Amino acid sequence: MSCTPTWIRAFNWDESEDNMEFRARRTNRLQRFLDRIPVLGDVLSRPLGALGFFIVLVFMLMVVLAPALAPYSFAEQDIPSMLQGPSGAHWLGTDHLGRDLLSRLMYGARIALGVALPAVSVALVAGLALGLIAGYAGGIVDDVALIIFDSIQAFPSVILALAILALLGPSLINVVLVIGLTWTPGYARIARAQVLTTKQEPYIEVERSLGATQARILFFHILPNIVAPLLILAAMDLPVVITFEAGLSFLGLGVRPPTPSWGVILAEGFNFIRQTPWPITWAGLTLIVTTLGFTLFGETLRDALDPRLSGTRGI
Repeated sequence: MSCTPTWIRAFNWDESEDNMEFRARRTNRLQRFLDRIPVLGDVLSRPLGALGFFIVLVFMLMVVLAPALAPYSFAEQDIPSMLQGPSGAHWLGTDHLGRDLLSRLMYGARIALGVALPAVSVALVAGLALGLIAGYAGGIVDDVALIIFDSIQAFPSVILALAILALLGPSLINVVLVIGLTWTPGYARIARAQVLTTKQEPYIEVERSLGATQARILFFHILPNIVAPLLILAAMDLPVVITFEAGLSFLGLGVRPPTPSWGVILAEGFNFIRQTPWPITWAGLTLIVTTLGFTLFGETLRDALDPRLSGTRGI
């Protein structure tokens, strides 16, 4: 019979359990990968975050592997099978030209990301540059920048986009530029506010006293400390821009047919809704699920990266 006190045996047993768990984590490749990416592991540990990540992953797979996964070309027509419901040949049915809806929705994911990602990138880069200049320069430069931001934001985004596209004409590039322009003031305001706060920090004053140039202070000390909130905002804006592009295409001012934008599929399905509800049903569900996935993933990522929300485990 062992003479070791109970509390010591209990301690050793707990330590052994910890070692077993540690060894199990070391042998689990997925867990080792997540341990190296703490933020991703935190996101996946939350149910809604994991759901959002799964939806985003499926969306990205459709974007990358659409030619391999789609059973047909997005423009291939099967006239005898037009306006049919789900079947063995066409899992989600066909549209008014006999084109396979599943294939068009998969290729439509490429259009959605092909518009949303460049548009958000344009708004992020332009807003970051303008916010840096306005916040750091101050004075008359800051005042003029605020007037420009307020002037752009005074117009509803949809009305401004419709007006510009009516002048420029509908095309993929014009949609990207219009969305980037209408979203830029939001990023610029956040960047400006971050700069105004950061440039008052003591370490910035120390850098100035040591003779650091304005460019060094701006790009090596202020910029790295204001990028994170803007990246989180960009992740949150992706589903909004995807929906925005679909709305413009639905109105005929975005991507034009036969390009398989989800908005185009909705518009074409709406014209034949009395004959078949499937085009508008599947396109609407795809848009809803994709938007939900990006929103859940973006919100969970924000909570994981924001120290003030790091203790929130509700999702």
